[in-house]
Amino acid sequence: MTFQTQTFAFDDAKAESFANRFVGTLNEAAVAIMTSLGHRAGLFDALSVHPGLTSTTLAERAGVTERYLREWLGVMVTSGIVDYEPEDGTYTLPPEHGALLTRAASPDNMAVTTQFICVAAAVEDELLDRFRNGGGLCYHHYDRFHEVMAEDSAQLVVANLTGAILPIVPGLIERLEDGIDVADFGCGAGRAMMALARAFPNSRFHGYDLCEDAFDATRMQAEAEGLSNLRFELRDLSSSDPLGPFDLICGFDAVHDQADPKAFLRITKRSLRLGGVYLMQDIGGSRDLEKNIENPFAPLLYMISSMHCTPISIGQGGPGLGAMWGVETAEEYLAETGFASVETHRLPHDPLNAYFVAHD
Repeated sequence: MTFQTQTFAFDDAKAESFANRFVGTLNEAAVAIMTSLGHRAGLFDALSVHPGLTSTTLAERAGVTERYLREWLGVMVTSGIVDYEPEDGTYTLPPEHGALLTRAASPDNMAVTTQFICVAAAVEDELLDRFRNGGGLCYHHYDRFHEVMAEDSAQLVVANLTGAILPIVPGLIERLEDGIDVADFGCGAGRAMMALARAFPNSRFHGYDLCEDAFDATRMQAEAEGLSNLRFELRDLSSSDPLGPFDLICGFDAVHDQADPKAFLRITKRSLRLGGVYLMQDIGGSRDLEKNIENPFAPLLYMISSMHCTPISIGQGGPGLGAMWGVETAEEYLAETGFASVETHRLPHDPLNAYFVAHD
């Protein structure tokens, strides 16, 4: 057998441009890791309280060691995130940057999302093995995943439930005020259900998830608050019998990770009361790669899909749809599992996700 070797013209300018771009990639990766660390240590919050702090004063306010803090500040200053005044050795977080990096800025705190980079990087060795053997991963492989996911969801979903998300279903808020039965299938930390249980005391709320440790802390908090209209239960919703019946079932970023997404959706439909509504939020990308090229979040979403969503599904014996299974696939799956009508919404507060309203 004879193979022909194809010769490619080498463009020196293109190579130099790519090298310069990749220097930026390495630096931005470093910034993402240090931003995650700064968020967890409360450094942005401490910097935002008062401009012009020395590293010693900032260390005292944040409760960290000054020597390590100085190195972190080196990253923040050279990346242009924090301003530095060499004459008096003071550091200032510009308010325009603080508006996107502090807890007070929530739900716009982008530092929260940088934590996914570190969570994913922690399983690199495990994932390298899976690349070679085709196996999957389990939730226990991911340190802090539930914690980070809950914090991210608190910004995109929980903070916007009553103001932006629930209103896409006409009359839903009024029905919640009167009193209906609601469930969150794949509830994670359960913060969405707890927020609704507080807001609508006449309705009854149920959270179901495969991982009990995900919602344990929220369940204890709900019990401490005396929220008698909220309960949580461990349940594998890919192989469960129908639950309910419920007037409203929510599914926030849950379907594509399932062992059997279509079975999950069939159980969801069969758990709805006649006339019930399924409100689903999932990644708003396309299943067609070429349609995602202009999406500014696409590399991040594909990374999360590669490092978490796909191996988690495969680890349960699932198809490994991944986070970028696409709006098109989501709409098809909802129709194929028996939902009579499906509406797809894009909401101004959330550039990452699509919201689906499916009627029984």
